[in-house]
Amino acid sequence: MIKNNPKTEEDLLAEKIAGKMANDDRFSQWLGIEVLEIRMGYSRIKMTVREEMINGFGIVHGGIAFSLADTAFAFACNNRNNLSVAMDTSINFVKQVHVGYELIAESREMHNGRSTGLYHITITNQMGEEVAFFKGTCFRTGKKLI
Repeated sequence: MIKNNPKTEEDLLAEKIAGKMANDDRFSQWLGIEVLEIRMGYSRIKMTVREEMINGFGIVHGGIAFSLADTAFAFACNNRNNLSVAMDTSINFVKQVHVGYELIAESREMHNGRSTGLYHITITNQMGEEVAFFKGTCFRTGKKLI
């Protein structure tokens, strides 16, 4: 039998911070983002692509996928209760996304420094196919979120 690891105090704090961020983030609410998992330095979120998110070519607008990844980045880099803002981001789109697709963004912390952090975010569709890769570097302000 597989046992789930008990949540640490750090992970409970990370969940509390992500909950506050999600509650206050009107844009992420409009996107329909649902938080699936939060741990210290990690987040996994999902959303479903709607008709109004499609560009003139009939595929999802790149800004939608970018915004999903950016939100996963924000949840992961801020959940240590140190207000962190994006310094540099980039995204690579590798597969088309269409209406009705469910996208999952998973953010992993690669570096947690005193004043900066580095995160890699992978976006997959409901079939498990990788559709985009995002990299984000954040600056840590030293201000508390809660």
